[in-house]
Amino acid sequence: MTPDELLTTTRSVRKRLDLTRPVPMDLVRECLEIALQAPSGSNRQAWHWVVVTDADQRAALGDLYRRAVDGYLESPGAAGKLYQDDPGRAPVQERVGDSVAYLGQHMKDVPVHVIPCLRVPKLEAVNQAGTWGSILPAAWSYMLAARSRGLGTAWTTLHLTYEREAAEILGLPADMRQTALIPTAYYTGTTFKRAAREPLDNVLHIDRW
Repeated sequence: MTPDELLTTTRSVRKRLDLTRPVPMDLVRECLEIALQAPSGSNRQAWHWVVVTDADQRAALGDLYRRAVDGYLESPGAAGKLYQDDPGRAPVQERVGDSVAYLGQHMKDVPVHVIPCLRVPKLEAVNQAGTWGSILPAAWSYMLAARSRGLGTAWTTLHLTYEREAAEILGLPADMRQTALIPTAYYTGTTFKRAAREPLDNVLHIDRW
C-alpha cells in the first residue's frame, strides 16, 4: 500500500474481525516495534504495552467491555442515535452503532487485546493533551502497522468506565494509566475503502476561526 492508501483505509474493524484465526505474537511484536518509533513528550518514552492473549484474561476484560457497551448504547450519545435527522448520515451511524454492539458481545473472543499504557505519576488537571500526546501517536502507529500486515483493529476506550477493575485484571502499577483497548485480529473480506467525511472546507480555518 502507498502511505496515502494506508492512511485513508485504516478503519475501525469490529464485525469483520476474524475471531477464529490465531494472530502470531511475532506479528504483534513487529507492529509494536514500529509503534516505539513514534514521538513522545521530551522523548520520555514512558509507554508500556500490555498484550493479552490468555483466554481467561480476555474473558475478564471482555466482560468489562460488554458492560460498558451496554451502558453506552443506552446513552443519548451512542453512535446509532446521532444525526437521526440527517438522511445522509443516519444509516452510517446506525451501522456504527450495530458494530459497537457486536464488538461488545464478542470482545472476549478477539484473539489479541493490546492495551497501550502510560506511566503518569500524577494526572494534572490542565494540559492533558501534553500527557496523552505522548502515547496516542504510538498507538495509532501500531494500528497502521497492523493494517499494513493484514490485521484489523479498532480504537476503543469504553472499558475505561471500569478502569480500576481492568487495572486489577492486568496487574497494573498504581501510576500506570490505560489509554485504550485495541482488539487485534485478522479481518475477513479483502480490503477497506475511504470513509465519507465532512468536506474539508467545512472544518478548515485559516489564521483565525
